[in-house]
This record gives sequence, C-alpha cells and structure tokens, in this order.
Amino acid sequence: MTFIKACQHITNFTAMHKSRSNLIGAQRLAYANHHIESDNRLCWMLGRLDERYGDNALYVHLQRDHFNTANSFAKCSDSGIMRAYKQGILSGGNENQSPNDIARDYIQTIKSNIDLFLKDKTNTMNFQLENATEDFKIFWEKIGAEGDIEAALNEWNTSDNAAE
Repeated sequence: MTFIKACQHITNFTAMHKSRSNLIGAQRLAYANHHIESDNRLCWMLGRLDERYGDNALYVHLQRDHFNTANSFAKCSDSGIMRAYKQGILSGGNENQSPNDIARDYIQTIKSNIDLFLKDKTNTMNFQLENATEDFKIFWEKIGAEGDIEAALNEWNTSDNAAE
C-alpha cells in the first residue's frame, strides 16, 4: 500500500492497489498505459502476465526481509492469501505445520515463481522495502516520473497494510 501511496504523487502515471483483482479473463490484466499496479495476487498469474505484456513492461519485485515477512504473514494465517495457500494449494496442510512454516513455504514458492518469471525480462527492478526511500528514487528516475517526489518519499514514513 505504501508503494502505491507514494506512486500516487506521480502525475504522469496512474497508480492503484488491486484495482482489477476481482475481474477474470482478459479484463483481469487490462491495465492502462502509464499505470502502476501493486497486487500480490499477480504472482499467481505470471504466465498470463507474460502472454499479455511479455518484455514490454517494467516489473518491480517488491521485497522485504524474509523473516519479517513470514512473521507478518503467519499472523494472517486464517485469512486472505495465506488461507487460500493453506487450504487451496496445500490441501489444508497438516497439524505439524505451524503458521510460520506455511508462511515461509508460501514466501519461498512465490519468490521462486517470480524469479523464474523475471529471468528473461530486461526491464526489471528489485525493490527492497528496507531501503525504500533510496529504491523509490531509482524507480522514479527509471520510469521518468513527474510530480512531487518529496511528498512521495514522505509516504515511506508510515506503514500501510504491513501484513500483506
């Protein structure tokens, strides 16, 4: 969420979080030109992203410390993407798997999927949330952003939706 809030200070791009997450078919990935989208569910649609956009987009991989991410996701083990992963992908898992075990498995699975997707892409950026203000400056330059960079950088002084 913070990434998108920062991007909303860019005047030559639109920026939204999960703006098409409830759509299916071709509409699901029909993003406008000059649009920045943040949606962790896209990691389940990498084949379709490749078909639609191929190497014609900037793919930003938002990352943060794996230990902190696992702890955060484990707190949400009974809702959202973690519930979907446990119940749908792991067929309910088993009683020996703690929420932290499942969160670590989820994170490794998603990271591997994203790494495979990005391996042949020429326009990518790894964005470390622990280094957000510096990485956001690089992102800003990379896309030729216009707008209020100081207001955008100030967004990183707050935390939004940290569990997702």
